[in-house]
Amino acid sequence: MIYKLRQQKLLRWIALFLVGTFLQLLFYIPTPVLSQNSNSCSNITAPLIPEEQTYARGAWQYFVKNYQPATGFTNSTGGYPSGTLWDMGNYLMALNAARWLNLTDQADFDARLNKFLTTLSSLKLFEDALPNKVYNAANAQMVDYGNNPLERGIGWSALDVGRILAAFDVIRTCHPQYNDWLKGIVAKWQVARSLKDGQLFGATVLPDNKTLLVQEGRLGYEEYGARGYGLWGFPAPKAISLEPFKLVEINGVQIPVDTRDFKSTNANNYVVSESYILEGIEFGLQGELADFAARVLDVQKRRYDTTGQLTAVTEDNIDQAPYFLYNTVYANGANWATITDANQPYPQFRSISTKAAFGWRYLFPENAYAQKVFDAVKDLRSPDDSGYYAGIYEESKQPNKALTGNTNGLILEILYYKAKGNHPLIASGSASVSTGKPSENNQQNSTVTPSAKTSSNQPNSTVTPPIATPANTPKPTEVTVAPIPPVDSPQSSSNLKLDRSLSVIERRYAEAAWRYFQANYHSKNGLIDDRSDFKGATLWGLGDYLAALHAARSLDIITPKEFDQRTRHLLGALTKLPLFAGELPGRGYDTRSLQPVDYGGNPAPEGNGWSALDLGRMLAALYNLKTCHPEYTAAVDKIVLDWSYLRVVREGILSSATVIKEQEGRSLIRVNPETRLGYEEYAARAFQLWGFNVNGSAVGGEYQTASVEGVKVPIQRQRIDTNSKVNQYTVSNPFLLYALEFGLDPKMRSLFEPIFQAQAERYRRTGNLTASATTLIDRKPYTVHSTITGKGESWVALGDDGQPVPKGRLVSTAVAFAYHALLPENKYSQELLQGTTDLYNPLAGFYEGFYEATGKTAVGFTSSTNSMILQSLLYKVMNQQPLIRPTNDMKSPWWQEVSKGNSGRGLPNTATQQTKLISDSSSSYWVSASDRH
Repeated sequence: MIYKLRQQKLLRWIALFLVGTFLQLLFYIPTPVLSQNSNSCSNITAPLIPEEQTYARGAWQYFVKNYQPATGFTNSTGGYPSGTLWDMGNYLMALNAARWLNLTDQADFDARLNKFLTTLSSLKLFEDALPNKVYNAANAQMVDYGNNPLERGIGWSALDVGRILAAFDVIRTCHPQYNDWLKGIVAKWQVARSLKDGQLFGATVLPDNKTLLVQEGRLGYEEYGARGYGLWGFPAPKAISLEPFKLVEINGVQIPVDTRDFKSTNANNYVVSESYILEGIEFGLQGELADFAARVLDVQKRRYDTTGQLTAVTEDNIDQAPYFLYNTVYANGANWATITDANQPYPQFRSISTKAAFGWRYLFPENAYAQKVFDAVKDLRSPDDSGYYAGIYEESKQPNKALTGNTNGLILEILYYKAKGNHPLIASGSASVSTGKPSENNQQNSTVTPSAKTSSNQPNSTVTPPIATPANTPKPTEVTVAPIPPVDSPQSSSNLKLDRSLSVIERRYAEAAWRYFQANYHSKNGLIDDRSDFKGATLWGLGDYLAALHAARSLDIITPKEFDQRTRHLLGALTKLPLFAGELPGRGYDTRSLQPVDYGGNPAPEGNGWSALDLGRMLAALYNLKTCHPEYTAAVDKIVLDWSYLRVVREGILSSATVIKEQEGRSLIRVNPETRLGYEEYAARAFQLWGFNVNGSAVGGEYQTASVEGVKVPIQRQRIDTNSKVNQYTVSNPFLLYALEFGLDPKMRSLFEPIFQAQAERYRRTGNLTASATTLIDRKPYTVHSTITGKGESWVALGDDGQPVPKGRLVSTAVAFAYHALLPENKYSQELLQGTTDLYNPLAGFYEGFYEATGKTAVGFTSSTNSMILQSLLYKVMNQQPLIRPTNDMKSPWWQEVSKGNSGRGLPNTATQQTKLISDSSSSYWVSASDRH
């Protein structure tokens, strides 16, 4: 230990002796003792297999051979004694990984870290504020990027500061005896000088020797750097917010791109792999960044699918001039650009990055493409055991023999992440919360996400623009809801008898659809968002979730334990939802606070009515839960017995409530019959399961039709019980859901078949794939009804307000899956499925579909789409039997209460179901009691 450190120790000994606290000696003085990690740093739950141990040893050899004993630093590239603060952060992460992977012992770890921190503590700082951008690794002098000594230095990099602050956090967490030393170093730095207006600012020296502060960071790295700052109490809210960005379509994938490009800011807006990989292994991929990361991986796969060229792009050193390049998905308006920092193109040197391939492989261990590109580089080590090469040139197919601390450090960090069971290395990763909306712009190939979104995926939702709130208005508190108590005798699985198992491809689809319900789960209260970009839920959406839960369990996508935990949590949340007028669940809820909201997400403290259609969706799902998982019967019946049905079922028809405002400001409740074609029939069948007489709303009677493609398509029921002028249109969704859950009785089949036939005929006539549905998108009007017929026109796309949406027609992914499940031998349903099966994000679920006019993916993820896909896959393996199964338990709490009569809450008059499952020579289906023969 050098003299200066010894002197510091002596002074501390004296001070500590004077206050009589000997134990503080070991805490404050960084000495070579066993790390006293108070966390899971040493908890290796997924030990490296022998091949992975070889990878780790190979990467660690880089740092062994490039160690500078005089400073404790390592060379940023093989044999070149230079290093940035980013490189130093890489080394600290590698050193920590090496310790817990047993590549080095504690004595060597402590010797290396003591030397490193001693030198770092005494570094000369740029303007006595922050470390210079680069130092000579051999003597710790400030230098320029050519390693030439400079007395003043060349400035600082805020992103590099963020990188080393993240590494400091890992070291102090895993080796707490170094905490005070690190705190002292950070306290010496004037970190606040690199922050301005909530953003990160680097410093550069102008030709006239003046210092200029420049905003640093673009989408991906900016957020990562800001998280490092946040770990040490330096918030940078604008830097972590994702904005400003747009979505650019590349190889059929919408890629998030920072709008601050080279032309407008003199800084590159490159999209690369490494920022998302670092985010994933250190902080954990969450929210929008999880979606973005999956897209960045997916677009590289699609380039491979199109060109046959394995693709794993990120920034890398190369072994020839210009020595450092950004291999990008996108940069400054160009797809797949390979550029220098000065935006000079070098496409001939694009390479498959070793570190990127390692990162994607272990972040997405089930991804076949990530495994394929990993296999290409996993053994790309130098023959003299000096570490991993940076990659393979695409054009020449030769190794890029650059050896760097960045490549080898990231490999070690990734392998440590794997050994920890894929748990993020930094537990306190939630440095901030992003709003994550793309910037409003009119640039080509971009899509935008304004703030007003509807949370509803059922037909009578109307978007209400959000109310302007002050910037400092607190976000809703995420309330905690306890699950219902454990059920008395939980079953290991549902009692469904499957005809066969899922195929490998079908299982992949099912797992992808279930990802939606993993990514949008509120673990504190058990709810699921109706759509991924909106923190809200309707009862229809929660019914979708319950149906998806049942399908995922039946298909063995989730374990019995997860099914039970999620089901009990959802049932617990349903008991806590405020009821509109004390009667029924309202139209929408904030999934964080559980408080009522309108379809625009605006608070509605008194509620805004109820939807009989939403209630029907939930009643169908709850009925099937009781049938297939009878252990939840008592809990389910308790929930539905809390509701009052006096006004939702009136004179044999279903009615919904709305709230209107008088000019004087009074709120008035209006209850009107439901008339939405297909949805009314579906909801009515669900109510019949519970004994309600709703024959006036059940399928039957006469229907008006319109000629579409020479086919008579139903447009509305002919009725005299209401003069409702509700906007009518015909889409596939409700008829498909009805068919999957209740089967096709003769009356429903007479509606279902012409709807499908018209779409098939349009495809035959025009070549346009047609899967008409109500879908949710990420921009105005947010909800699009791609109709078969609407407002008197065929094939028109309408918003909820009934206005046409030019070029807005979508081919629905859910509709394609459902038609194929129901009509597997039909050539048109086969064409539909082939056109949509790849429209999923491995972390976020299936997209809503693609635009008919352009073929571009419709960006948006919903519970409705992913639930219908899971239900369609379950239908396939149930030998095409209706998903709703009958129960013989007529002694449950519900039926006991019905038998008592005079409930005061509008329960059915008799304790008998008003529908029954029957079979004929061709199929099984549910029919109304009045239709039985």
